[in-house]
Order: sequence, then C-alpha cells, then structure tokens
Amino acid sequence: MRYWLIKSEPGEFSFDDLWAAKGRRTAWDGVRNYQARNFMRDGMRVGDLVLFYHSNADPTGVVGLCEIVREAYPDPTQFEPGHPHFDPASERSSPRWMMVDVRATERLPRVVTLAELKSSPRLKSMQVVQRGSRLSVTPVTQAQWNELLRLAEGGQKGPAKRL
Repeated sequence: MRYWLIKSEPGEFSFDDLWAAKGRRTAWDGVRNYQARNFMRDGMRVGDLVLFYHSNADPTGVVGLCEIVREAYPDPTQFEPGHPHFDPASERSSPRWMMVDVRATERLPRVVTLAELKSSPRLKSMQVVQRGSRLSVTPVTQAQWNELLRLAEGGQKGPAKRL
C-alpha cells in the first residue's frame, strides 16, 4: 500500500463536494502536470490511501482522507474542445493525461494546517511544504501519514488512528 496527497482549491472542488458525491466518489481529472500524471499512472493502486488537501483556502491544509478506488485511465476532458482541460496535442490512440477515481473515507477531526505541516520536524520533507512545490498529486511516506493523523487527533501521544 502507498500513501498520497491530492490538492484541490475548495472553490473548485472541496472535500465537502466529494463527501456529497454519489458513493463519496469522483474521478480526479484535470491534472496537467507530467510528474503528477506519472504518480497517478505509475504509482497509484486501488486501496492506496490519500490525504485530501485544500489549497488556496482559509486555512490551507489537510481536511480529509480518501482511498484510490480505480487506477489510472485516460482523462476524457483532454479530448473535449472548449473544455478548460482540453489538450489539442493529445490523441485518443495515445492519451497524454490520466485520472484516477477516489472515494472519501473520513473527515479529519480538524484541519491540519500548512503552518503545522511546516513546523513539524517529522513532516518537513513532505513535498507539499517545499517552497515552490505546486504539484496536485504527491507521494507521502507511511511515517508522514501516521504523524499527520496524530496531529489531526490533537497531537496526543500514542499510535495514530488508522483506517
């Protein structure tokens, strides 16, 4: 099993939107960065666990947990002229952009803010806290996952809550 972080602006698509979706499930489309695409295409597998992060929010931070429920497949928006994610260079026979399906599993008891992520020695290597990192999909280590859950529970000592 692997661990991931996905980012979305709540004005575009929030964790509440995902929670309200049928089956608490959605296609994670619109990713237009090669490295993020490669993480989805080559790394994400059904059953992997995901942190849902609100960017450009007040506050920014991790708000919920998800799981991968469908592995990478072509993002159809790349073929739709007029769609904001249309890519005229992408061909149906060799799609450039992929997406995965995610399902919300749990709301965190509280937002773990970007400031907290940055101030935690155990989380300082997370890609989301690196200066200039704008990737919408990044890997997370199991140790980072556990520390983040511990912080979400109020930072109590002891094992982190597990799904």
